[in-house]
Amino acid sequence: MPNNKRKNRGNKNKKVTMTPSNEKDTPIQDYEDDDIEEMQEADLKKLIRTLRSSQKQILELQKSLMDKIEHLSRENEILRRNQNETKQLVQQETVIVTEVKNSIDQMTNTIESLTNRMGEAEERISDLEDREQERIQSDQRKEEEIRNLKHIVGNLQDTIKKPNIRVLGVPEGMEREKGLEGLFSEILAENFPGLEKDREILVQEAHRTPNKHDQKKSSPRHVVIKLSTVKHKEKILKCAREKRQITLRGSPIRLTADFSSETVQARREWRDIAQVLRKNNCQPRILYPAKLSFVNEGEMKTFHSKQKLKEFVATCPALQQMLKDVLHTETQKHGHQYERR
Repeated sequence: MPNNKRKNRGNKNKKVTMTPSNEKDTPIQDYEDDDIEEMQEADLKKLIRTLRSSQKQILELQKSLMDKIEHLSRENEILRRNQNETKQLVQQETVIVTEVKNSIDQMTNTIESLTNRMGEAEERISDLEDREQERIQSDQRKEEEIRNLKHIVGNLQDTIKKPNIRVLGVPEGMEREKGLEGLFSEILAENFPGLEKDREILVQEAHRTPNKHDQKKSSPRHVVIKLSTVKHKEKILKCAREKRQITLRGSPIRLTADFSSETVQARREWRDIAQVLRKNNCQPRILYPAKLSFVNEGEMKTFHSKQKLKEFVATCPALQQMLKDVLHTETQKHGHQYERR
């Protein structure tokens, strides 16, 4: 029996050996236990190598899978951490957004409050501007009224003073002997003998102005002579202009018309220009109330204001040369007055 078994095994081995080499290897799982027992040594070695190779592949596959699992675990952990961080960031951003929203709401409320206040302030400013404009207009009207009243008062004063003659340069105390009326008669007798005998020339009043003498001033106070008629005043002043040099006991004095302070100031504005014209024989005169009159190229010219005079001088080279210094000085003077204002 044993021999038969060996023979059978040998036959079986022969059968296995006779398997073509180009045929595919049988998968390990297809081998049965009896087949494995009947294999020859070479086939067993081959099978073992195959098993070892498969085991190695399985181990490598297992290692690769483990690596992938570990990698996925790490990635999962990173994702989990990132998710937690993202969640925290979202929470923080939510808090920040809430705070910003609250701040914006507060700012909006503040802006609305400021806008309301600005509106109220603008209304108040507008009211103040309206009131200021009304005040300015009221002040302008008042100033205009004051100027008109001053002009009216000045005209009234000039009307009252129209018969008056103002005598300048009479020393203080000289009137003690004869009085001011006696001194005026002496002036007429010394300078206008014919007028002194005119019985129609009557002095209604004579006084010095101002009433109280300022001891600090070296010049004597003016003497105001009030005559009975304007005609007599004009007659005396005409004679004074013709004689030019008027004296009292040999000392020079001046006779002028008596005007209000406003008219005197307006006439005084022409003084420097009149002096230059007088030096050049232009026969200047200050007409009532404050007009400059002089002879230019044989023709009498009259000007109510310096601006009109400047416009005329600009067309007359001779006058322009004559008055250039005094007009330039006047321009500078008015410029400084404007700066002070």
